[in-house]
Amino acid sequence: MTTISALQNEYFQALCMLDESRACDVIHRGLDNGFSPEDLLIKIVIESIDRMNESLLVDQEINLAQHYLSARISENMAMLLLAKFPSGGDSPGCIVLGTSIGDYHGLGKKIVAGCLRAHLFQVIDAGTHVSPEQFVDLAITHNAQIIGISSMMAHTAIGPEGALGVRKILQEQGLESRIKIMVGGAPYRFDRELYRRVQADGWGENGLAAVETARRLIMEVTP
Repeated sequence: MTTISALQNEYFQALCMLDESRACDVIHRGLDNGFSPEDLLIKIVIESIDRMNESLLVDQEINLAQHYLSARISENMAMLLLAKFPSGGDSPGCIVLGTSIGDYHGLGKKIVAGCLRAHLFQVIDAGTHVSPEQFVDLAITHNAQIIGISSMMAHTAIGPEGALGVRKILQEQGLESRIKIMVGGAPYRFDRELYRRVQADGWGENGLAAVETARRLIMEVTP
């Protein structure tokens, strides 16, 4: 019987070799063996992205070109799986989603947006390199209950142009009860208390965890 661990190892090897055809075959075999799209996304695609990031930033076993091309493959596999997520029901709420100033890494944001949309959230994609003012303006314009800020790098997560900057504006405008802040990305997985230090209301370890966090935060919103 094919195990998720075996599929994960084979997928990661395909990613390292930049073999998209083989990576796609692994995903389809996982589906054929009865694994859910959610499991394959979290346990294979996202975990492999984390391993590639570690190989680049810590072990330095791959170069930037390999990292970029593997990210493109991962994005295609993520979109393939997200299209297979079950959906149905009423929309729980609206979220403005983007990366903070100085952060142009959009793959994690796309995966989170896909998971949220699959669970019927309205997602306003603010893009990358988004200022605190832009986040808040979009949230007000679209009557969003949550601002989601994705960060790949520690300095963009903890800097004044990230969640801290958004919190400052919400405080100044008296919007803290109406709009909650959710964060996510690699720095928060390395330090699980970091979200508190940047004054966010919650964080999501991955796309599906972000869905659960978003549902909880919306329950805390008061008009």
